Amino acid sequence: MRGKVNFFSALLFSAFLFNLVCSQLSSSQSKTMMSLAQLLQNNTSWNTSTDPCSWEGVTCSNSSNNIHNSVVTQLSLSGKGISTSNIFPFVCEIDSLVSLNLSNNRLTSIPDEFVTGCGKISGLKLVNFSLNQLAGSFPVFTGFGALESLDVSFNKFQGIIDLQLDELVALKYLNLGVNDFTGSIPTHLGKSLFLEHLVLSYNHLNGTIPSDIANYVNLTLVDLSSNKLSGPLPKRIGDFSKLQILILSNNDLNGEIPVELATIQSLLRFAANQNNFTGAIPFGITKYLGNLDLSYNNLNGSISSDLLLQSNLLSVDLSYNNLQGTMPPNTGPRLTRLRLSGNKLVGNISSAICSDSKSSELVYLELDGNNLSGSIPPELGLCRNLALLNLAQNNLSGNLPWQLGNLSNLQQMKLQLNNFGGDIPDEFSKLVALSVLNLSRNSLSGTIPSWIPNMKNLTNLNLYGNELSGQIPNLMGSLSSLLELDLGSNKLSGNIPHMPVTLQISLNLSSNLFQGSIPDSLSSLTALEVLDLSNNGFSGNIPDFFTSMTGLTLLVLSNNNLSGFVPRFPSYIQVDFQGNDDLINSTAIPPTATTSKKKKSVSVVLVVVAVVVAVLAASVVGIISLLLSKRFYRVNDVQIQLGEEQPRPHFVDGNIIAANGIHRSNIDFNKAMEEVSDPLKITLKTRFSTYYEALMPSGTSYFIKKLSLSDKIFQLGSHEKFGRDIESLGKLNNSNIMIPLAYMLTADSAYLFNEYAEKGTLFDVLHGSLGYGLDWASRYSIAIGVAQGLAFLHGCASGPILLLDLSSRSIFLKSLREPQIGDVELYKLIDPSKSTGSFSTVAGSVGYVPPEYAYAMRVTMAGNVYSFGVILLELVTGNPAVHEGTELAKLVLRNSLQQDKWDHLLDHTISKTSVAVHNQMLAVLKIAVSCVSVSPEARPKMKSVLRLLLNAKLCQENSYYKF
Repeated sequence: MRGKVNFFSALLFSAFLFNLVCSQLSSSQSKTMMSLAQLLQNNTSWNTSTDPCSWEGVTCSNSSNNIHNSVVTQLSLSGKGISTSNIFPFVCEIDSLVSLNLSNNRLTSIPDEFVTGCGKISGLKLVNFSLNQLAGSFPVFTGFGALESLDVSFNKFQGIIDLQLDELVALKYLNLGVNDFTGSIPTHLGKSLFLEHLVLSYNHLNGTIPSDIANYVNLTLVDLSSNKLSGPLPKRIGDFSKLQILILSNNDLNGEIPVELATIQSLLRFAANQNNFTGAIPFGITKYLGNLDLSYNNLNGSISSDLLLQSNLLSVDLSYNNLQGTMPPNTGPRLTRLRLSGNKLVGNISSAICSDSKSSELVYLELDGNNLSGSIPPELGLCRNLALLNLAQNNLSGNLPWQLGNLSNLQQMKLQLNNFGGDIPDEFSKLVALSVLNLSRNSLSGTIPSWIPNMKNLTNLNLYGNELSGQIPNLMGSLSSLLELDLGSNKLSGNIPHMPVTLQISLNLSSNLFQGSIPDSLSSLTALEVLDLSNNGFSGNIPDFFTSMTGLTLLVLSNNNLSGFVPRFPSYIQVDFQGNDDLINSTAIPPTATTSKKKKSVSVVLVVVAVVVAVLAASVVGIISLLLSKRFYRVNDVQIQLGEEQPRPHFVDGNIIAANGIHRSNIDFNKAMEEVSDPLKITLKTRFSTYYEALMPSGTSYFIKKLSLSDKIFQLGSHEKFGRDIESLGKLNNSNIMIPLAYMLTADSAYLFNEYAEKGTLFDVLHGSLGYGLDWASRYSIAIGVAQGLAFLHGCASGPILLLDLSSRSIFLKSLREPQIGDVELYKLIDPSKSTGSFSTVAGSVGYVPPEYAYAMRVTMAGNVYSFGVILLELVTGNPAVHEGTELAKLVLRNSLQQDKWDHLLDHTISKTSVAVHNQMLAVLKIAVSCVSVSPEARPKMKSVLRLLLNAKLCQENSYYKF
């Protein structure tokens, strides 16, 4: 045996010597790389029997040394899960290093050995420590004479930045963004003043922007967004003669925007949205600019005639200010986006916006929320590239111009809340790309056009609140992409035709002139969430099929002429049937009679009468129950038709993937198949899943989630591929994520086991009728937990895991302080391109979908941050995501512009409990507002959001969260 050991040892030693001899590197560098490989054997796939220059992440270059061909010049260990600082002595021995990338790891500190060792490497130009867990004070960088680029963004560094970087004589690129730095903006960033890129965004920097920063005349990019900077912009801002990008978004800057900005000929982008700037927009500011964003400020005055006219201008966003006067008459030829929403503009819409095709590049035109009047100029039909036209909430009138039918690329037309009259033009039938058409709350007359059913890309159609009459077109059901249809508050009558089976969000036929029985054709709308038939003349019984519409959550039948018995609905369906005098609610629980000692003297006659009445009532109920039992058997608010029990699914494959031995012993597939065949076990339905509460023989309950693989939006592959995808998710380790414990497969469905969440969803607890008192401590704990889970998903080493539908309905509560994010598997299993509707509605619930999803057809981390911001708003305001007919995020953003309205946004039942709670809620509210910014670039990353939330607990009256 000893001989074998000696043989293998000799073999390995011979291989090592062979590697040293044949390596392109010197023996010292080879030994260093071998030692490094030994330390990182669990983090890399480096093969020590091969030349280190062939290893992943290692780059070698020719050496001036005549003996050896190469030296290691670049070392990239990004995303390797490295947590040990023991690597630094070996890394810093590689004296030929030019670039060192240790981003996206788990390092917690930059040790002294790195500064003293790597600071001596004469040619080291790039160091990247971003996306780690570096904490504490920022180290002093001594040496590093050649260092040009330093990136430590997305960490947890604290304290002030003063002289730590002053000795870096070659520094050109510095990124300190997304940390916890405090104090003022540093001005000692290299004595040579060579700095070109400066990123300090998403920290807690305060004070004013110092004039001395203008000493760095080579700066081409400055990003100071999402801090707590205040005061005016220094006039020396004009000294940045090479500046190309200036981002100041989401601060507390005030005063007027200096006219000196207009003199920077190199400036391409200026973003100062979400501040407190006042005064007029400087004349000539767009002379050289390509992109200007001054939205969400307090700017006033008029828009100068030259502002939109420049030939270089690509995008202008001046929305949500106090701008007055009329629109500029002309726009530049390259302008692609013009956003003037939420101001006080008056007068007519300029007819010259696209006249003679001068602005043929215009793609997005948003003028909603102003006081514009007059008619829509027909010349708008010349904007042939227009994809979004939003003129909602103005005082526009007249007929809709038929020329808008020439906008063949138009995807969204929003003209609601105006005074338009006349018919809907037939020429609109040419808008074949249209996905959203909102003409609600106008005075349109005539009938619903017969060509509407031909709009195959239409996902949202809203004609609410007009004077439309006649029948709904018979072929309305052919709208194969429609998700939401609102025809309420018109004068429609006649038969209700078959509706599109794709309807998921809502169908509103309320306040019309419909009569007769509710049509059976509505039973095909199995995915529909909200159905409103109120304020009509419907008669007859409430159809039993409503109880088995699997997607239904709200049914409004009030103020009709319905009669008969109210069916027993599942507990997850909210039903309003008030104002139907002939309806009998057999499911109502009679109040319990209470008898006090004083009532013992009631006369015997009254007692006898009461007994007789009770007997008669019981007899009637018994007869009714007997009759009904011939058709239905009702248990626990769920109705099952006899003879139509669901067959038990046929088990094909399955696996328990939980490492926990308790789960492995508890989960019983045979019992699970029995449970999911019983509709009485359904506890929750979402757009993509059905949740069952399944009790195992051990007495432990689990959620079993059914995914219907027959739905074409699921990516159909082999059972083996599905198993691999789910098993990879099962390896995640975070208490705030609902992680699959096991899976079962049938021919057309998949079933996932999850831990049972006793308290239900956050939506149920916050907005439902469960009766839980959710105090601020619980709400704050939920916010932290969800943020931790989301930050974990976004930071996965294999790539971010994104959420398609993040809402308070997808947050489950094991207790009132233990949230879990559900539906994490949808990102891997759903293919949005195969959806029957638009991507933006597949990727999110109403009120949670970020605005850019309408244009950028992909799920993003910034989009998830927006959805999380809405959840934060729910927690601090107590209101649902859609409140009083308006999206909560839009409502809060509109009111957040005025500081005196912040208090009014809070849930006063909670905020008034103490000063500390009040201040913490204000702090969380401000974080939420930054998360729901209309600009994806202005939203913080989840790691930053989490740190901000943790800091909010320390908020006191004099903290930096003051508003």
